[in-house]
Amino acid sequence: MKYDLIIDSRPSEVAIALLRDGLLIELHKEKHNNNFSVGDIYLGKVRKTAPGLNAAFVNIGHEKDGFLHYLDLGQQFDSFKKFARKSIDQKLNTASLKNFKKEKNIIKEGKVNDVLKGGDLILTQISKEAISTKGPRLTSEISLAGRYMVLIPFSDKVSISQKIAKKEEKTRLQKLIRSIKPHGFGVIIRTIAEGKKVAELDKDLKNLYKKWQVISKKLKGAKRGDKILGELNRSTTILRDLLSEKFNTIHVNNTELQQELKDYLSRISPEQEKIVKLHKKETEIFQEFNVTKQIKSSFGKNVSMKKGTYLVIEHTEALHVIDVNSGKKLDAKKDQEANALAVNIEAANEVARQLRLRDMGGIIIVDFIDMKLEKNRKILTEKMKEAMSIDKAKHYVLPPTRFGLVQITRQRVRPEMNIDTQENCPMCNGKGKIESSLILIEQIENKIQSLTETIKGDIHIATHPFVASYINKRKGWFARSICGEWEKKFNRNVKISDDERLHLLQYSVIK
Repeated sequence: MKYDLIIDSRPSEVAIALLRDGLLIELHKEKHNNNFSVGDIYLGKVRKTAPGLNAAFVNIGHEKDGFLHYLDLGQQFDSFKKFARKSIDQKLNTASLKNFKKEKNIIKEGKVNDVLKGGDLILTQISKEAISTKGPRLTSEISLAGRYMVLIPFSDKVSISQKIAKKEEKTRLQKLIRSIKPHGFGVIIRTIAEGKKVAELDKDLKNLYKKWQVISKKLKGAKRGDKILGELNRSTTILRDLLSEKFNTIHVNNTELQQELKDYLSRISPEQEKIVKLHKKETEIFQEFNVTKQIKSSFGKNVSMKKGTYLVIEHTEALHVIDVNSGKKLDAKKDQEANALAVNIEAANEVARQLRLRDMGGIIIVDFIDMKLEKNRKILTEKMKEAMSIDKAKHYVLPPTRFGLVQITRQRVRPEMNIDTQENCPMCNGKGKIESSLILIEQIENKIQSLTETIKGDIHIATHPFVASYINKRKGWFARSICGEWEKKFNRNVKISDDERLHLLQYSVIK
């Protein structure tokens, strides 16, 4: 698998597309003025406590107060509070915790009023961005994420990713990190640290400690709502979490952003600095790399897959519902149960992609096609878990019910990605909406493919005159038309004729 990152810098935002073998799997949009991103650290002021919720509402300068639950305070909360207060009052001259006297850990099942009161200044970190009518979700268990590890102040524990399976490697990393980590800090070792040399790990650890030094310095004289430490932007965050030898290229259409990415790669992976390419063509960068077309075909209520199979995605206030439809994908050589399993497995991969692409979170109910055999339901469960395994967001997949319903929970830390794929209707001066014109040719090609499996002989399709002209037009003296390419691909005579009675995006099969 090869990964490509396509970054479109626009006047108001940066759009980031992650492709795996050319297929769009993640899409992010980041406003240039987004000052409240996941990972950002603020000095907040407790506005009020809510004993009934065992939580507090904290003012961090956002238009809506942040929500801080007691369980998100962290057991070292009193130590963080003491450190912040002494730093603000300029009674601490160092960021080192070697001689800092830690407070006792707060109890896990305590009450918020026992540790917080209105007016308290506390160090908080955004764990979930503001979504809909809710303000940001906050945590006081501050953590600093790096490429190979996560640094946790006021902890001495060294934890290792469960995905590192080899016992010898776990032991090596445990001993190594314990020998180089600063006193008073805990470390979570990430999966990507497996097999890395001490120099690389030490460099990453020192960079994280420098961030803690920045926090200590900025706290001196800080006031409510001050941003103490900003997280990386989305493009560098993706590189930090996903960059590996599988990364092929990074294409960007902005020289400043190109230099920023090169500078970042020079620090974390110098040998890959050359993969950052500047897009200079007149063609829009997303159009050049087929991202725009994939966005149009992947978002919206209906999502088509191969051979007529499609998903219907609905959103409610409480949950998301995805319905799997087989369309006309039926293999005459297989019975109904085998056909259902084949469609469900294909749909499982697309569902996993859609959840990641749209960043859908909360509760997701997937209505797969009913299967009678328990062994087939187990196969589907394993395929669904396998498809979701590359998703970085925390998630949990339950086995299908007797009715074919699969329940999935997925962590949501940012607003869901919603894109309107419909276009203004050219026939009524924009008063109505039509489906995207970009995917019409793909729909006709899929229709031809399905027809080759059900009928013999020539295939004749009628379309709007504009569309027929486009499909039949040669793109060069010796080049084939789109219709000619279809004839070669499907080894059939294909005729595309015009019918002015049809709407711009309509087509019909002529028998």
